[in-house]
Amino acid sequence: MEQYEKKGYLNSEFRLFHLTDQETKEVEYHYHDFDKITIFLKGKVNYIIEGKSYELKPYDLVLVRHNDIHRLVADNSVPYDRIIVYISVNFMNAYKTDSYDLSYCFQKAYTEHSNVLRIPSLEKSSLFGSILRLEKSFLDDGYAAELFRQVLFLEFMIHLNRAAMKNRLEFIDTDNCNSKILDILQYINENLDGELGIEILADHFYISKYYMMRLFKQETGYTLGQYTSQKRLLLAKELLLSGVPGTQACFDCGFKDYSTFSRAYRKFFGESLRDTQANHSL
Repeated sequence: MEQYEKKGYLNSEFRLFHLTDQETKEVEYHYHDFDKITIFLKGKVNYIIEGKSYELKPYDLVLVRHNDIHRLVADNSVPYDRIIVYISVNFMNAYKTDSYDLSYCFQKAYTEHSNVLRIPSLEKSSLFGSILRLEKSFLDDGYAAELFRQVLFLEFMIHLNRAAMKNRLEFIDTDNCNSKILDILQYINENLDGELGIEILADHFYISKYYMMRLFKQETGYTLGQYTSQKRLLLAKELLLSGVPGTQACFDCGFKDYSTFSRAYRKFFGESLRDTQANHSL
């Protein structure tokens, strides 16, 4: 069975870098175990996230939550220029208080069912100003340049969350994916602990199972069974890392048999449940 590949590795709580590619290699569907923000600067790019395809414009903000399955398609006739930020959950939590939460923008994007935020009026936007300062900082190699970029990133995150709270950003909709498939994707992700068999999904959405399976593959690039199984495993790892026992994680992510769950987990992640728990306790 095909499976999504984990891409990108975050060895610290936070990583910020600026990339310009003259030729972008085709990237297959993959996921990260950290959150990612891409500030798109220039190029011709379609970002495909959880079945939704977005055609980006300069200074669009792409928010990809950990375990979101995604890929991008770039037109190599022009350079692809962007700022990318990898953010661990711990990094966000370090700046979380009763008064503010820097991950609010991710939460709102999820409730709006959109992964791309657009600044309607660049000239009047304090968020746009913070992006320009962050972009310019990559030309600075002076004292504590890396720390300075991190400070500017925090400024950017504050402006981003303020703009999201005050509805000063457009959450870009997309009509490139069949609305029925979007509903199915949402239902699967909200019911990973329940019954998600082909027959059950077809009955729930009043659709022929054969048509549903064909349409899902056509619209998303992956099969229903593959998507559901691997989403369950990604949830299981998240539960294990939060301290949930393996047996409970098995049933909380929809598996009925612990042995089957354990084998599938090892095959997908290349490590056992015990390895994951041991690494977490280090």
